[in-house]
Amino acid sequence: MSAIMSSEELVTAPVDPRFPNQNQTRYCWQSFVDFHRCQKIKGEDYTPCQYFQKVYKSVCPNSWIDKWNTQLEQGSFPKKI
Repeated sequence: MSAIMSSEELVTAPVDPRFPNQNQTRYCWQSFVDFHRCQKIKGEDYTPCQYFQKVYKSVCPNSWIDKWNTQLEQGSFPKKI
């Protein structure tokens, strides 16, 4: 069997001085919220918003992202966006 290679480049999130500790939970949460706020304010085609998406996708567990996206769709997300 041959291994299937993904063409997606994996990049870790840059250091953010607002979150100096090893626990990156707040960094994850804030990046997710910032991405969705940016898209709401600037529109989905605004390229600089993608920075926040790259950060939260590299820092947050996929299960959290799935849960938060579901909450956004249902209107039950605990933060105002």
